[in-house]
Amino acid sequence: MSKSDGDKKLKRKKYAKQFEPMQGELLRMARWVEQSGQRLLILFEGRDTAGKGGVIGDIAGTLNPRQCRTVALTKPNDREQAQWYFQRYIEHLPAAGEIVLFDRSWYNRAGVEKVMGYCTDAQYKAFLAQAPLFEKLLTDDGILLFKYWLCVDQAKQEERFAERASDPLKRWKLSPIDLKARTHYAEYGSARDAMLKATHTKNAPWALVDFNDQKRGRLTLIRHLLDALPDTQVPETPIELPPLKHEPERESFEGPIKPLADFDID
Repeated sequence: MSKSDGDKKLKRKKYAKQFEPMQGELLRMARWVEQSGQRLLILFEGRDTAGKGGVIGDIAGTLNPRQCRTVALTKPNDREQAQWYFQRYIEHLPAAGEIVLFDRSWYNRAGVEKVMGYCTDAQYKAFLAQAPLFEKLLTDDGILLFKYWLCVDQAKQEERFAERASDPLKRWKLSPIDLKARTHYAEYGSARDAMLKATHTKNAPWALVDFNDQKRGRLTLIRHLLDALPDTQVPETPIELPPLKHEPERESFEGPIKPLADFDID
């Protein structure tokens, strides 16, 4: 891709054309995970407005929700705060044949908790020491772990904040913490660098993806994921529908309950 191509925002129609064949590959990936009993775990991290939800939605929207789960944990309750930090994440790890997508993960401690003062310095240091050990336990047990950091410049982040603030359908995306954290762009960058230095390991490396153009970033991330997996080609059993024993019937109802009237488009 030339620099001029990279600077030009990808249009929706072109994105759809590029994403369509990847959807087939994602389905083959899911079939391979299911038939081989693999456990696939993908972490999506990044600044507010980076685009985590969009890429997660495109991946999950292609796959069977019974197999592929999205995990987005809320603020820990009193009991969870009294647990070992990683404990509440463990119950959400994938079992054989499953895919789990973490919309933010245990790396909250190295980001928002560190910058906003929601954890102690001792807790933060303990996390940086324990995270690589925790992830090695996961990968040693056979879990396929991918960690993505979605990169976005401050000017682009501010543009997205403004868009969300002005759009009633997107305002729910702006939490009080998001608004409070806006002025800490540099601090988040320092926390990110320290996190990457401590947790970028051979068995659980980070991949950094430019998400200033979210659609282009989604394609880059999904392409990397698909290429990083082993050969996922598995035979697909064709489905043959048996013939009906009678002519197709119109659905009808007996009794007082009737379907709602069609929505009046005019």
